This record gives sequence, structure tokens and C-alpha cells, in this order.
Amino acid sequence: MNPDNTRASLLMLGSMAAFAFEDVFLKRAATALDTGQVIAMIGFAGALCFWAIAYQQNQPILTRRAFCRPALLRSVAEAVASIFYITALTLLPLSMNSAILQASPLVVTMGAALFMREPVGWRRWSAILVGFAGVLIVLRPGTDGFQIAGLLTVASVFALAARDLSTRMMPRDIGTFQLTTWAYLALVPAGLLLMVFSGTKPMAIDPAHWGDLLGALVTGLIGYWAVTQAMRAGDVSFVAPFRYSRLVFAALLAAIVFGERPDVWMVTGAALIIGSGLYSFARERRLRRKNLSKSAPAR
Repeated sequence: MNPDNTRASLLMLGSMAAFAFEDVFLKRAATALDTGQVIAMIGFAGALCFWAIAYQQNQPILTRRAFCRPALLRSVAEAVASIFYITALTLLPLSMNSAILQASPLVVTMGAALFMREPVGWRRWSAILVGFAGVLIVLRPGTDGFQIAGLLTVASVFALAARDLSTRMMPRDIGTFQLTTWAYLALVPAGLLLMVFSGTKPMAIDPAHWGDLLGALVTGLIGYWAVTQAMRAGDVSFVAPFRYSRLVFAALLAAIVFGERPDVWMVTGAALIIGSGLYSFARERRLRRKNLSKSAPAR
């Protein structure tokens, strides 16, 4: 057992709380302002902050490596995910968005099996199907409670999975803050293109909304830093399940800030998504231990 797992799990909990607060700030900002403008502004400010950190760690940003195929795919996927997710935040309850977002690890597992030929047995495939069933329960297609905007969140989940899978293909010597800076830089043209396609122009920002924009920036930076430190310090199989705490924080904030009250369908669907994800993590951890014990030299 990694002695840093406790610290890493606390960092992961902190990062999920920060991301939940970021969602609150983004939802309020993108509802009051143009969504593309919010994305471009957050991308520009975040890129400056992470660029400064990368510079201190001798991680160059203006380099040809930013245009290698995995890096480009990762940046594009990050931009697409942000467009879909932040747009969905303006149209759907925060708790519903957060519940669907929890399916991301299952989509990553599916993508790794389909595109990277990683071995995934029938048990984890079954968990993936159960998780997708949970997403359908949250969305409730064919009923009066169905909101088509929920498909935007589903699309963002697949884009986030593409981002995570492309990260696995990155050369190991590319720094974390290089990747993060490139991702934030990609949000700037993505936000501007969204404004062009939607036919909107930059809006004057009311002083009351600067607090939401600043809050989204700060909590997003804290969340990225904490999740990076957590994944570096602890065992991935131990730390990763703590990602699901984001839904708990989001549900509490949604109830306090927006007065949301999840119904039984959303709770049931979220339970299936999280339960299947936890089983998938546990199964992967068990298989990894089994493989390690087989490869260990006999004494």
C-alpha cells in the first residue's frame, strides 16, 4: 500500500469539491453571459496562469510538440467537451449534469478496449452496460421528463474520454502543465468559433458577473492542481474512485444555490452509474494485483 494514498485521496476529494464549485460559477456566468465568451475568457486567463507555472518548471509551451497528433487530439477533445458541458450547464440542472458526467470512466474503459486493445472481460463490459442504463434512467428518453439538452452532457462525456485516452498516448516527458496550458489555449478559439456560429458579439460584463468568472477561474485552477497532485502521489486504482465524490458536492451545492431537489429517477440512475464505475475500478485493481503476483519471481 502506498503510504501517500491517504494524502492523495484527500487531494482528490478537494479537487472534486473545487470542480463542483467551478460548475456553480460557470453555470451562473454562462447563463448571464454568452457561453462562447465565457469559454474564451476562462481559456485565456487559465492559459496565462498555467503558462507561468510551466515556465517556472522549464516546460516550453511554444514548441512543435504541441502539434503532435496526441497533443492536438487532446486539446481539441478538451475544447469540444467544454463547449458541450458548459452549454448543458446553462440548460439543465447542475445535479443532472454531474450525474451523467460520472459515466466518463466507463467510457474511457470502453474506448481503451475498442481503440487501444486493452483487455476488458465480460464483467467490466457488463458494468459498462449497467452504467449506460443508469445514464438512460437519468435522461428518461420517451417520457415527459426527458430533456434533449442532456445529450450535450453525454457528448461531453465521450469528448472527455477521448481526451483521457489521448493523454495515455502522449510521450511521458511532456509535462503536466504543458498539457494543461495547451488545453486552456484551445478553449480560446473554441469559444470564439462558438460565438461566430451562434451569431453573437462580445457582451459588456456587469460587475456582478466578474465574481462568477473569477470564481470559476480560481476553483478550476485549484481543481486541476489538486487532481494532478493526487494522481501523482497515490496509486491510481486507490485514488480514482474518489472522483465520484464530485456528485455529492454538486448535489449539495445545487440544492443550496439553485434549490434543486433530485427525484427518485435521477438518484437511481446516479447510483447505477457510480456503482458500475466502482465495480469496474475494483475489478481492474484485482486483475492488476493478479498479474503482478504472476510476474513476481519465485523465492
